[in-house]
Amino acid sequence: MDSLVLLVLAMGAVTYIPRMLPMVLLQNLKLPAFLNRFLEFIPFAAIGALIFPGILSSTGDTASAVAGGAVSAMLAYLQLNLMLVVLGGIAGVLAWNLLM
Repeated sequence: MDSLVLLVLAMGAVTYIPRMLPMVLLQNLKLPAFLNRFLEFIPFAAIGALIFPGILSSTGDTASAVAGGAVSAMLAYLQLNLMLVVLGGIAGVLAWNLLM
């Protein structure tokens, strides 16, 4: 039991320290404006890279998946509520399957 507790504590330290150190050591660092602007786009690129493969393999039919993804992208571009974007994507897949 003691080794399990030590293992969990060590895993917590290994996870926490790499996240904490940059915040502590670089908190007073001022980045150039163009670099700040570039870094603002990283979360969007990362979420896109994580979601896009899932969209293509979600329905078993690539065409219907692309149709649902396109509907979701349009609704997201219009800055609608996330629930409406998801429901719109589902409706896009359903409409594609019913019409094709």
